[in-house]
Amino acid sequence: MSEVIEGRRARGGGAARRAERTAVSFETAKFISRNIPNFEVLNEEALQIIEYNAETILEEIGVNFVENPAALVRWREAGADVRGERVHIPRGLARKLCSTAPATFTQHARNPERNVEIGGRNLVLAPVYGPPFVRDLDGGRRYATIADFQNFVKLGYMSKWLHHSGGTVCEPTDIPVNKRHFDMLHAHMTLSDKPYMGSVTEPSRAQDSVDMSKILFGDDFVDQNTVMTSLININSPMTFDGIMMGALEVYAANNQASIVSPFIVGGAMAPVTVAGTLTQVLAEILAGVAYSQLVRAGSPVIAGAFVTSIDMNSGAPTFGTPEAAHITYGAGQLVRRLGLPYRSAGSFCGSKLPDAQAAYETANSLNMGLLAGVNFMLHACGWLEGGLVSSYEKFVMDADQLGALHGIAKGVAVDENAQALDAIREVGPGGHYLGCAHTQANFKTAFWRSDVLDYKPFETWEEEGARDTSQLAALKVRKMLADYVAPELDVAKREALDDYVAKRKAEMPDAFM
Repeated sequence: MSEVIEGRRARGGGAARRAERTAVSFETAKFISRNIPNFEVLNEEALQIIEYNAETILEEIGVNFVENPAALVRWREAGADVRGERVHIPRGLARKLCSTAPATFTQHARNPERNVEIGGRNLVLAPVYGPPFVRDLDGGRRYATIADFQNFVKLGYMSKWLHHSGGTVCEPTDIPVNKRHFDMLHAHMTLSDKPYMGSVTEPSRAQDSVDMSKILFGDDFVDQNTVMTSLININSPMTFDGIMMGALEVYAANNQASIVSPFIVGGAMAPVTVAGTLTQVLAEILAGVAYSQLVRAGSPVIAGAFVTSIDMNSGAPTFGTPEAAHITYGAGQLVRRLGLPYRSAGSFCGSKLPDAQAAYETANSLNMGLLAGVNFMLHACGWLEGGLVSSYEKFVMDADQLGALHGIAKGVAVDENAQALDAIREVGPGGHYLGCAHTQANFKTAFWRSDVLDYKPFETWEEEGARDTSQLAALKVRKMLADYVAPELDVAKREALDDYVAKRKAEMPDAFM
């Protein structure tokens, strides 16, 4: 699909090719449909052991549902043994409840061409989520503002390989805490027409997200369709707090999707072993997804696994490690056996700059997500400094590399054109393929091409300033923001959104904590 921002008239020869290269246009690729196998690290015996032990945790140790009396009532009525705020779930009950959640679902965008299918063999890519800081070459590291937030939404909208606008792409600290969700949602709804995420920082903010979505899509459409996906983190180990669960309750009751995701740093919030961590992850997923179905059977939910290890010397989280890969691969197997969509991986790194460390760790993390069978990848671009920073340059560097994931996921074609026998016959021994008919017919689409990395000869590169990748990415950021044009939005809907935000903000005093 494509959206042309600036019209182009047909031209011939070299002029047409130059115009094609320089015209202000962008396209968004369809969500990935894998044509490659998932990578699996656990055999059947290991899977059964982990599944049995996870059910043992739920039954014998239990999980905490804190500051949420309604949740305790729901669990007791479902047959759980509730002791104070500790819920002991009989073996098999959580798995049975999870069975009503859909294996796949559609998240609708206000532009129907940008709808995404979450689950099955699909992979949907969404940008970084949550950092309070931003960084770029010009301004360095600083607290994020609403202007930064809007810029990242624009970059996400114009990034070809991103399918989703995301949620809190950075935390706009210049807006009161109790009001910033209005501005963030407003930006996603007006500056992009890709799918977006709702607020989860307080149940009333989740309800605001639903109400604003009804303005954008219409009451009936939201009642009957999923238009939001939202991140519900579990406080590992095995604690479900009232704020997150309260937001989940709002979304599940309104048939909107939640990502039920443990947030685990191995060695701190879970055991140091892969099998032990996978056991705890599965127990938390079972309890969280089951609870969503107690609120509303059939409500869409994504089973998540945000897992990293810890540096035992400094206590800092580490990324792109073998252990994180094993857990991500194993969690994918366990989630598929539950019949649920899977969220994990991203452009994870611990580096302070978009440098070699960031590139190595990010590449490891992105590729492991593709091979693990992830269906929804949050943090797919822009993540820096262990998730504390949204980086402008890394956003476009990562978003560019997501194109490689699309290419890998295609698999290997073996149709008549792909076999290329006519080309081999035409060239014969000792020739070259540059001018043959097959190359001429396929060269535009045969190879994935980066829009950021430099492949020019040394002399040309040096003459242009010997720019490194961060500098090239900074140029790309400036060009994308300069070229940005907002997608069309019905004037009445825009005015209704503006009025809703103004009215709701006026109803409450500012709060910065």
